[in-house]
Amino acid sequence: VSNAGVGMAGPLECQSLAAMQSLMDTNFFGLVRLVKEVLPDMKRRRGGHIVVISSIMGLQGIIFNDIYSASKFAVEGFCESLVVQALRFNVAISLVEPGPVVTEFETKLYEEAERADYSQTDPETAEIFTKIYLRNNKDLFSSLGQTPEDIAEHTLRVIEAEQPPFRHQTNAVYTPMTALKHADPSGALATDAFYKLVFKYGPVLRFSL
Repeated sequence: VSNAGVGMAGPLECQSLAAMQSLMDTNFFGLVRLVKEVLPDMKRRRGGHIVVISSIMGLQGIIFNDIYSASKFAVEGFCESLVVQALRFNVAISLVEPGPVVTEFETKLYEEAERADYSQTDPETAEIFTKIYLRNNKDLFSSLGQTPEDIAEHTLRVIEAEQPPFRHQTNAVYTPMTALKHADPSGALATDAFYKLVFKYGPVLRFSL
């Protein structure tokens, strides 16, 4: 089970390249290093199961989570590419894709975001992040956030499955969000929906949460 991960949220201009590279080294290359260690023996034994804790943000990019989403998209692409070869050797690969999970990981991330220096970006972007994004995100976690124990139960079900799924989303609320991308391959539908949610219907979004 690969579960190592770090987060990053905020305006792109305020994040250093070194911090981005460090995040990718943990979230993506940490998984790659693990798989390189365990896969050869699994192939020799013709049996095994690699379970990767991914994220709903590996399927849908979320505003102000550009680098974190990129790392999870990399995880998803890596596993999607590898799974066909692995199946030839009777090795299963499963991606567990949680939405928001209420842990110290998220609490610390957003406490740091509230204290951060946004002088490297323009005032409008800084205000969108601090006044809209952070506020909506708190509401999102308080209403839709899952517990670590809930994610553990989902992961256990994936591990014990007779035919392990390749992808398993832990929160059904996010199914419509990911369905938008499949409904319109151009991306216009999902982009328009998210733009309106953030910039036009913010009060409605918060009320619904």
